[in-house]
Amino acid sequence: MDLRDLKLFLHLAESCHFGRTARAMHVSPSTLSRQIQRLEEDVGHALFLRDNRTVTLTEAGERLRQFAQQTLLQYQQLRHVMDLNGPSLSGELRLFCSVTAAYSHLPPILDRFRAEHPQVEIKLDTGDAADAVEKVHSGDADLAIAGRPETLPASIDFMPLGLIPLVLIAPALPCAVRTQATQPQPDWSKIPFILPVQGPARRRIDLWFRRQRIPNPVIYATVSGHEAIVSMVALGCGIALLPDVVLENSPDPVRNRVLLLENIDSVAPFELGICVQKKRLGEPLISAFWSQL
Repeated sequence: MDLRDLKLFLHLAESCHFGRTARAMHVSPSTLSRQIQRLEEDVGHALFLRDNRTVTLTEAGERLRQFAQQTLLQYQQLRHVMDLNGPSLSGELRLFCSVTAAYSHLPPILDRFRAEHPQVEIKLDTGDAADAVEKVHSGDADLAIAGRPETLPASIDFMPLGLIPLVLIAPALPCAVRTQATQPQPDWSKIPFILPVQGPARRRIDLWFRRQRIPNPVIYATVSGHEAIVSMVALGCGIALLPDVVLENSPDPVRNRVLLLENIDSVAPFELGICVQKKRLGEPLISAFWSQL
């Protein structure tokens, strides 16, 4: 067996999904299956129990996972010690964050890290910030910028970067939504909202609906991520509660077409930070990145 096979095996052991591991590790599903079969032949035991819906580790698979984790960690530590005589660490670090965080929070962190370790290759994947913790938990990303969830998994460490207030925005163009939202005492139960599918902002607006005794709010649309919500508000589709940093980093043609309303009462900011699997903090690349925070 080689290190590449062990890396593929470890990712599959975390994700329990052949398709997800194949995409994350940039191999075809058939190649992944062949490499797992080769590992099983090497150890002489089945490593996974498979059916049409589930993939689970066998007892032999659990033992190999422990061996693979120790082997890869020792190899990385060896590389780290050997690289001390060279200019810097080397390797690949996979990061995940929203498009907004890639503009607002990531650049100064990467500036410091790359100045210290210029030979490390950064692989950046962007998407819905609400998926960030799961990306790290499943092994699809080494580190991710995320809003702190209500319940943080015990296996995840979280380094705070700051508090993110939420703001209420409405269309700037003359339309029925703007008229409703800019009344002295708006009737929120009759104004269409555009909401994120999930995440800290969605939980806070749902709580606000309950506090305002609005059992059936008018929801124009639910959207994955926050960036597209600003565009939909600008078009007059509805109003939205979203992180202020999203509005600040929206393109001028979009940002100039929305109005900033007064914050909705009792909506608390959420904590933004970087998350990582605790068991991986000893890996040289992740340890070096974590120390920059």
